Amino acid sequence: MPEQDKPKESKVEGYKKASKHLRGTIAESLDMDTTHFDEADIQLLKFHGSYQQDDRDLRRELKAVGKEKAYSFMIRAAIPGGILSADQYLALDALADDYAGSALRVTTRQGIQFHGILKDNLKKHIAGMNKRLVTTLSACGDVQRNVMACPAPLKDAAHQTIRRLAIAIAKELQPASGAYHEIWLDGEKHVSTQSEEPFYGDRYLPRKFKTGITHAGDNSIDVYSYDCGLVAILSGEEIVGYNVLVGGGMGMTHKKADTFARIASPLGFIEPEHVLETVRTVAAIFRDHGNRADRRHARLKYLIEAWGMDRFREEFKSRVGFELFDWKLVNVPEYHDYIGKNPQDDGKFFYGVFVENGRIRDTGDAKLKSALHKIVSDNNAGVVLTANQNVLLTDLDESSIESIENTLHEYNVPFTDQLSNARRLSMACPALPTCGLAITEAERVMPGFIDRIETELTRLDLQDEPITIRMTGCPNGCARPYTADIAFVGRATDKYHVFVGGDRSGTRLADLYAADVATDDVIEVLRPLLTSWSKHRKAGQGLGDFYQQQAGRKTARQTVTGGEIPTREIVQLEVKL
Repeated sequence: MPEQDKPKESKVEGYKKASKHLRGTIAESLDMDTTHFDEADIQLLKFHGSYQQDDRDLRRELKAVGKEKAYSFMIRAAIPGGILSADQYLALDALADDYAGSALRVTTRQGIQFHGILKDNLKKHIAGMNKRLVTTLSACGDVQRNVMACPAPLKDAAHQTIRRLAIAIAKELQPASGAYHEIWLDGEKHVSTQSEEPFYGDRYLPRKFKTGITHAGDNSIDVYSYDCGLVAILSGEEIVGYNVLVGGGMGMTHKKADTFARIASPLGFIEPEHVLETVRTVAAIFRDHGNRADRRHARLKYLIEAWGMDRFREEFKSRVGFELFDWKLVNVPEYHDYIGKNPQDDGKFFYGVFVENGRIRDTGDAKLKSALHKIVSDNNAGVVLTANQNVLLTDLDESSIESIENTLHEYNVPFTDQLSNARRLSMACPALPTCGLAITEAERVMPGFIDRIETELTRLDLQDEPITIRMTGCPNGCARPYTADIAFVGRATDKYHVFVGGDRSGTRLADLYAADVATDDVIEVLRPLLTSWSKHRKAGQGLGDFYQQQAGRKTARQTVTGGEIPTREIVQLEVKL
């Protein structure tokens, strides 16, 4: 295409090119007596693992009296596979006390976020994390994000290989620029050169790139939602190769039907030694051909939709030095949350603790943060963060389980048998008041939504049925709403689009079931569907499966668009049946 015919690149592309490989003027701004950064550095900060935010609850009040916004920062840790030592977890716990309002947040991508950090404390916080070998580099920004992995802390060869590969992929695609160490860790400064980023160059990726790795029996990480997903195929305990998926992604934009959530497509099967080259090549194709003009379309899924899988597969084959085999047929993967006591395979145990919407803190009702601190300290327990925002405490002696449960009881942390399935399998993003993209509430109102849904499910004798319920404050999909049985996606203040029809295995997308539903009307809208499910479901049939059956589908659509046409035929099920 002639240069004059190419679409103009976005402003963010210009910021990246001019950044001297992610340096910008971040260091200079840190030395200034200001509360926030300028626009270019705001974008560059993301590569370093931080978002500039402000307290949106206070915006109107501060503006009315002529004051600036209440700026603060979110810091996100990149933790491949969600794996932390006891010392690392306790260090993060202490940093939360020092700089982040005594709260940590487990993300839906096996990381930890800190909110409310002031600009003066940014460098101290990031340096404190790195002192314990926990980095924020590549946790955000237009690069490979945190690499997900099956959370089960088992010691067999397959699980250990998957863990090692998650770490290796993260290192393989981590930015090579020295900017991070210069700015945050007082590393030696040097002149930026093109060779400083041999893979990313000066433009990095068009947008974020997400990778997850698991095995065929466990989809606890929603592997079909990633740009690149790897599913280990086992023969006994030996990994014989990997099914490779490409082009998944949850984000879309309201009223933009050309934006959509998408389930990843099968690329093929690779032999075990080719994992790193595979992920690197998929990312390279995205780097070279992704959309750099419109960031709403700057994801791998849009490139694959434009090209088709045949063309993408041929491009992949032309770049690698190994054979890509046909996809191996496997059973639908199972979802596990691992809450409660679980045996490891080395005589030890691990214990899953439910963390509602990922927020680890002490409140008047429950002292979860103190309980986890005591348990990790007393038992030198390892920690694994899960994609469902929970915490697994690992390498425990069976004799310590009673003490752990006594601590949870003492600090009023709920046990497995005290949780409904609706609450246990629920997730929400942070949304208001900190996220700049949030249209309405999520985390703060989700517990109340679950209270009301629990009441309705109990009335219908559905309280013991597994059901995934997720909520996001905007359509960008951070809590993976579009693969849930029921999802609430923020549409306007106190209004949500309601999606129905996903599944726990993460292999199917939901339909837009009802648009612009007010908070107070949620139960009324869902009641006909829940009533029909209660009366007419087959044994063991989940809500999403029931909905899809009644809608007459063998499989759900691969994409869910940002269009506004609800599909509420299911509301009439009582009449039809």
